[in-house]
Amino acid sequence: MKFIRLYTGDDGQSHFEELHTQEGSEVFSKIHSVAALVFKNDPATHLLEWHPAPRRQYCITLSGSVDIRVGDGAVETFGPGDVFLAEDLTGQGHTVTPKGKGNWIRAFVHIE
Repeated sequence: MKFIRLYTGDDGQSHFEELHTQEGSEVFSKIHSVAALVFKNDPATHLLEWHPAPRRQYCITLSGSVDIRVGDGAVETFGPGDVFLAEDLTGQGHTVTPKGKGNWIRAFVHIE
């Protein structure tokens, strides 16, 4: 399982940061307040262009897979069970490219 944060650096570009998932890590030992939960199974063609995250949110891939690209050219592939925390609210943002012929089914958890 991948658990990765996308954030905007001082250079105005998005970057990846691996979050720790070991026992007792802050991600798993803390209660998180959320504003909404949205399930999506539509084609994500509108996400192919550079865009910042619309809000702080977790994105959990349920089915399918997707490539996320950031400004320095780094790419992470997310599949079922993988999570990214989108916090790149400013700057160039990232691109999203669904892989394969199936839809990328995901859950967005909007953070308060």
